[in-house]
Amino acid sequence: MSSTFPSGGYPGERGPGNRLPPTMPETPPPVYNGRYELNRQIARGGTAQVYLAHDLLLDRPVALKMLFPELSSDHSFVERFRREAQAAANLSHPNIVPVFDWGEADRTYYIVMEYVDGEPLSSIIRTQAPLSPTRAAAIAADIAKALSYAHRHGVVHRDVKPGNVLITVDGQVKVADFGIARAIGQSETVTQTGLVMGTATYFSPEQAQGLGVDGRSDVYALGVVLYEMVTGRPPFTADTPVAIAYKHVSETPALPSEIEPRVPRDLEAIIMQAMAKQPQARYATAQDFHDDLERFMRGQPVLAAAPTASASAPQTMAVPTNPTLVLTAAGMTAPTTVQETVPVSGQAPSGGRTELPKRRWVPWAVSALVLLAGLGVIVYFVGRNLGYWGGKPSVYPRNVVGMPYRQAEKLLGKQGLDPKVSFIVGTAADAGDVQRETPGYSDLVKQGDRVYLTVDGGPTRVFLPYVTGQSFTVADTTLRNSGFQVKVAGAATTDPALIGTVQNEYPPSGSDYPKGTIVTLTVYKGLVNVTVPSKNVVGEPIATARNTLNAADFLVEVGRYTYSNTYPQGVVITTYPRPGQLTPKGSTVDLIVSNGPAAIVPAVQYKQLAQAETLLSNAKLAYSITYVNNTAFSPGYVTSQSPNPGTQVNPGSTVDITVEQVPTTTTTSTTTSPSTSGTSGNSGPSGNSGISSITG
Repeated sequence: MSSTFPSGGYPGERGPGNRLPPTMPETPPPVYNGRYELNRQIARGGTAQVYLAHDLLLDRPVALKMLFPELSSDHSFVERFRREAQAAANLSHPNIVPVFDWGEADRTYYIVMEYVDGEPLSSIIRTQAPLSPTRAAAIAADIAKALSYAHRHGVVHRDVKPGNVLITVDGQVKVADFGIARAIGQSETVTQTGLVMGTATYFSPEQAQGLGVDGRSDVYALGVVLYEMVTGRPPFTADTPVAIAYKHVSETPALPSEIEPRVPRDLEAIIMQAMAKQPQARYATAQDFHDDLERFMRGQPVLAAAPTASASAPQTMAVPTNPTLVLTAAGMTAPTTVQETVPVSGQAPSGGRTELPKRRWVPWAVSALVLLAGLGVIVYFVGRNLGYWGGKPSVYPRNVVGMPYRQAEKLLGKQGLDPKVSFIVGTAADAGDVQRETPGYSDLVKQGDRVYLTVDGGPTRVFLPYVTGQSFTVADTTLRNSGFQVKVAGAATTDPALIGTVQNEYPPSGSDYPKGTIVTLTVYKGLVNVTVPSKNVVGEPIATARNTLNAADFLVEVGRYTYSNTYPQGVVITTYPRPGQLTPKGSTVDLIVSNGPAAIVPAVQYKQLAQAETLLSNAKLAYSITYVNNTAFSPGYVTSQSPNPGTQVNPGSTVDITVEQVPTTTTTSTTTSPSTSGTSGNSGPSGNSGISSITG
């Protein structure tokens, strides 16, 4: 028998009767390979038992699966055990339970796997089935992803069933137990006497007959699992595994909707295509199966064709010749080999005749009555689903995920449903929007049923207390206990009584704010006098001086610019407060910056124009001349100037001068600079045009 466990999955069952003693005997726990310390037994199967162990090397819990000692001498069992380790160890996928190690100890063999904290799907089906179509499809899609990955890596599971699917506490799906997995293309027979290669309830028809299997056999088994999830029962049941396997080969199961009317037609089509008798009629790959499930969950059209037959219709399907059912084990009959086609549903064997009883109308009448009664029951329940005979109509809830919850309530209310809203802590961006809807839009419900809406309530808002005037220690504790974060800013004070108290808080108190908001507290700090540095300040560029003063915890401003014959333009002449002076730490220091050497405006008033031009040029100043008509002085003399003599100005600045000339009808001014050259002709006091071009 494969190394699967009662109800499957090494985490063990939650229900009574399936858990083994929770602790090992009170003796020092055994340590395998000097690394794996056994804690307690968590599951037991036909060929192996599983322990919760501790990996002493990596300090983590693991599941250690150990072959029964009495089977360790059987080469076939050991080989299957080794193959399981190899098959799973080569598969690294989030939906597959990984194998970490394999070894031999105490005359037996063991496999070390990830310990999954959860419960097997079989337990969930037993306690919660039928599952909602959306949830069942999501679980099946994750299983299909795991199988698709295994198939792409050349491994067929061959024992897909709810007991080998684990659901973690956070809802992650994990496929376990590759105990009878086999690499695609291997020639090993699956008809070994004494072995049950797989589980009859989930057999594919070709697996039940001992024929070759491939990935489509896993697709069939997963279809059976999905069938059981949505209906609460497997498609075929019987008293013996042989009888169940026979039904897989020869009978068509009832449609899921005949058992559970809420199963959507698209999901039913997917299930029935996966469970097609002929492998070529199923999904070609597990990935195709997964993709169709994804389409169903997104509300898109599926590729599976609607089913056309069910168990309620008479079947005349014949079992192929020699359908060896590989189900032999202790307590079971020997392999059954049928030498001829076996008739189904009363079909006579080939070459024989079946005579009807004399009262041949009796069975027909009984059949007709049963058929009419069944039809009446169907009509009754269908009518109730449509709202007749006192029943409530069935509807699919509107998809309201992402809508404002008030709008969602109105839409569901118009469908005759009863929305129930609950809020969760979320984000400001999604506040008020529906995050989850249960039952979902693909779940058939009746009018009047309750639909649970989970709504983003935004960040939790809390009241910001008033802490101004309190000591920083008390204020910090108060704010953090209220759910706020604290940031500190300083404020200088000369009053010792205020040092360490809160001067201000921002944002202001007295209102509700999102939990986690940062509150800035301005806290009084005492003044500390420090010396204003002079090194790397005086005689340095503004940027260097600013960095030096900032490093000494001073604020820096450029106070003013002044002329200096000592310091080049743009460097610091001195500071205020002065370098070396004691100043409160954190106060502002003004920089006095050189504007370079100054030009002194010479006295040119009452001087002849030529003399004035020479003086201004020597002072590196430009000049602008304005001629005026006046006879109070001799023509050609400067009568006024601006700026006044002795004024400090930037080199190259312009000095405005007024020059007297012989009266004319036109007055013109010309600006020159010390570097400007030109010629003078027919202008000035002796010219006739009144336009001057002056050489400065």
